[in-house]
Parts: sequence; structure tokens; C-alpha cells
Amino acid sequence: QVQLVESGGGLVQAGGSLRLSCAASGRTVGSYTMGWFRQAPGKEREFVAYISWSSSSTFYADSVKGRFTISRDNAKNTVSLQMSSLKPEDTAVYYCAAARYVRTTARAYDYWGQGTQVTVSS
Repeated sequence: QVQLVESGGGLVQAGGSLRLSCAASGRTVGSYTMGWFRQAPGKEREFVAYISWSSSSTFYADSVKGRFTISRDNAKNTVSLQMSSLKPEDTAVYYCAAARYVRTTARAYDYWGQGTQVTVSS
């Protein structure tokens, strides 16, 4: 089993930055693809970014490309999402997730955190 705990969410003005972190416990996630998803009120959960187990591959949703950066530290069992140039439409609960394979669909992810709220004011 893998437990994931996100942190770093909060309230920020448009144009600002936040760094989300996800700490894994219970089992190493070094062999897993790690992803970030988000869900805004009344909307479906959507893919944000993933990073492969070796960090050799990253992929971003078009809506965040060039503004967000995903990274991981397998030695510390953590994954991060650096968010810059934030927009009000980035407001959502952000979830960290782990998958055995490189995927962008939520159903492919086996483990999920509880989420952290990000609110971007205009």
C-alpha cells in the first residue's frame, strides 16, 4: 500500500506562484509514475502533469504547459509541482497520484492523496 499526502496549497493572487508537495509513505514510489490532477467545483477531475519513475519523461496538460513544472526525489519519496503565473482558472483541489504505467487518465492511477486546495484570486 502507498499513502500519499499533499501539502502546499493556499490562497494566492493571480500571477503568483505556489509549490505543491506530495509525500509518499508505506511503500516506495520510486518505480511508479507520479501524477498531479485537479478538480474544480462542479467539474470532473482533470489531468495536470505526470513524471515517469526515472524523471526521464514529463508531460503536461496544455492548460498548464510552460507555467507548471513537475519534479520528484525518489530518495525522499516525494514529488512536487511548481506552479507559476497562476490564473483564477487554476483554482481547484489538487491531487497527487501514483500509477504503475505512464498515463494521463485518472482511472490508471492506483493510489491517491486526499488533495490540497489551491485558490487563485483575480
